[in-house]
Amino acid sequence: MNAHHTEHTGPRRLILASQSPARLALLRQAGLAPEKMVSGVDEDAISADSPAELAGQLAQAKAEAVSARPDAVDALVIGCDSVLELDGQAFGKPADAEEAIARWKAMRGRSGILRTGHCVIDTATGRRAGATASTTVRFGDPTDAEVAAYVASGEPLNVAGAFTLDGRSAPFIDGIDGDPGNVIGLSLPLLRRLLAELDTAITDLWQSPAQ
Repeated sequence: MNAHHTEHTGPRRLILASQSPARLALLRQAGLAPEKMVSGVDEDAISADSPAELAGQLAQAKAEAVSARPDAVDALVIGCDSVLELDGQAFGKPADAEEAIARWKAMRGRSGILRTGHCVIDTATGRRAGATASTTVRFGDPTDAEVAAYVASGEPLNVAGAFTLDGRSAPFIDGIDGDPGNVIGLSLPLLRRLLAELDTAITDLWQSPAQ
C-alpha cells in the first residue's frame, strides 16, 4: 500500500487556529512547526449543554473559521479550546482580577476537570476529526495572600480556569490525573489519534532536526 498518494515537499502545512502561546509551544516541543492563525470566533456566542460539549463546539468553531480562509488551503487545521468544569459549570478566562480571586477561593482544596476540545480539519479533503480530552486537576490550598499575589501577576486573566500548570500557579496545583498537555492546552496523544483518523501519521509532520 502506497501511503504517498499526494506528494508534498516536506511535511504537510499545519495551522493552529489559536493565539495560545502554550499550545504553540507544545506543538513545537513535539517536533511540529505550526503556523498560527487567530480564528476570531466570538466565544461568548456559543452555548452548550455541558462543559465538555462547550469545549468541543468552541474547538470546532475555531477550526471551521480558519479552514474557510483562502490562505488555509491544503493544510491541517487544529482548533482547541479549554474550559474548567467545577460543580458542573464551565469556566473560561476570568473577566477581571476580582473574578480570578473569587475563582481561586472557590477552587482551592478541591478538584476540577479541565476539558479541552480538539478539532482537526484537512482542508485538502474537507474531512475532519474531533474529540474532547478531560484531565482532573487537584488544586492546592494557597493562602489569600498567595492568591492575591498570583492574580496581581496578570497570568490567570489570560487562561481558562484562571490557572496554568506550566506557569506561576504550578506551586498551587497538588497534582493531576490524566494528560498534562491537555491542561496546558492541547493533548498530543489525542491529536495523534485524530490525525490518524485523517490518514496522517504525526511522525510525518515532524520537522527535520536542522530546522
